[in-house]
Amino acid sequence: MLARIAAILFFTTIATYAQPTIGPTWRLDYYHTGGPGLEAFSLDRIVVEPLPFPGHAAGYVDPEMTGGYRFEVRDATGQVLYARGFSSIFAEWITTEEAAKINKTFHESLRFPAPASPVDVVVLKRGSKHVFSEVWRQSLDPMGMFIQKAPPARQERIVIEQNGDPARCVDILLLGDGYTAGEREKFVRDAKRLTETLFRHEPFRSRRQQFNVWGICPPAAESGIARPSTGIQRSNPIGSTYDAFGSERYVLTFDNRSMREIASWAPYEFVEILANNETYGGGGIYHLYSTVSVDNDWAEYIFVHEFGHHIAGLADEYYTSPVAYQPPAEIIEPWEPNVTALLDPAGLKWRDLIVGGTPVPTPWPKEAFEEHAREVQQRRAAIRRDRRPESEMSALFREQRAFESKLLTDFSHAGKVGAFQGANYDAKAFYRPQPDCIMFTRNDVPFCAVCQRALDRVISLYAPR
Repeated sequence: MLARIAAILFFTTIATYAQPTIGPTWRLDYYHTGGPGLEAFSLDRIVVEPLPFPGHAAGYVDPEMTGGYRFEVRDATGQVLYARGFSSIFAEWITTEEAAKINKTFHESLRFPAPASPVDVVVLKRGSKHVFSEVWRQSLDPMGMFIQKAPPARQERIVIEQNGDPARCVDILLLGDGYTAGEREKFVRDAKRLTETLFRHEPFRSRRQQFNVWGICPPAAESGIARPSTGIQRSNPIGSTYDAFGSERYVLTFDNRSMREIASWAPYEFVEILANNETYGGGGIYHLYSTVSVDNDWAEYIFVHEFGHHIAGLADEYYTSPVAYQPPAEIIEPWEPNVTALLDPAGLKWRDLIVGGTPVPTPWPKEAFEEHAREVQQRRAAIRRDRRPESEMSALFREQRAFESKLLTDFSHAGKVGAFQGANYDAKAFYRPQPDCIMFTRNDVPFCAVCQRALDRVISLYAPR
């Protein structure tokens, strides 16, 4: 009887927000294959998800040409019905050393409102001069017999925070991974704690009433997620793992199909995976998902930082930490809103935020910062090599934060918008907007003015003012 009542309430909830939307959520699952001299796409399947499409119709076509890729849903006349920029695990992998030696295939998905008539889904790729060109086209017929309409295994949806109709709000889904059935309440506590953290930061704080936050936590057989570098393996519902691309702190899942099927039981535009682990780690990919290890002392910082990558395509502004990617062969202006190659100082994309008299490039204590960062990296590598307790890593990071906080607030251009050399994993080629930002250090600082503006634009796309 209780189960029947719960089911009635579940579908009643769906009905309350289904009316303003055009129709169901469609998902195109495909395989993205590449390697030396190769990039190819192939269809896996078309899926009708169990819930209505949550997006606001006014924002169906993003006019900003963001992301390394962009997909467009076009009708028979060529009119664009839906469009989004995105990045992918493939796009990150192709910049690693491994990609120069072997081929690999990644599973990816595109989600959009159900079409009323036949459409083409067109994938475009950004070229070296920022020109997008078509790399794949898939025709879809809503009456096709092979469209997958049977729902996947039902998942319990948990309301973390609900402020309105999903069609008029930004919907965030928190997916728990590595939580056993007995740890469900821990997931809820973790989700609520990290949600509060996000809404302490602008522009999320000012626009909180335009967000919904949902949770799904499929039970894992064992607590925690995989960490192959230490011999720990897991077979979890979401498939999260440390050591992505050989980077010990990088947490990703490579099981896109499972993740999407589980996620389909909640309305969402953005997904953050909460990994039930203590070791420092996380990751974030534009319009794919972000991740965080919830029990680390720095989880709140990681959660917000990685979500910035995911929701607005913010670039990493740091440049002294080791990463798995190879340096670019050619320096061009990045598409990300918060970093620049400064090839045209007069045309700097955040020039309107710079106060008159601020020099561009803008001086800052770069040498002192880098000298200390090199010492920290050596000590950090020793802690990981010797498999010392996570508390030692946290203590090192606290020491680093104290040094950097003082350094970055005690010079003539501190707090100003300018062009500060060092960003995007490169000490010389790229510049960031302000001396410090959540995208630069673990210091207790806000998003910089440029990042806040980029975030606000994305929020308005899904939840118009």
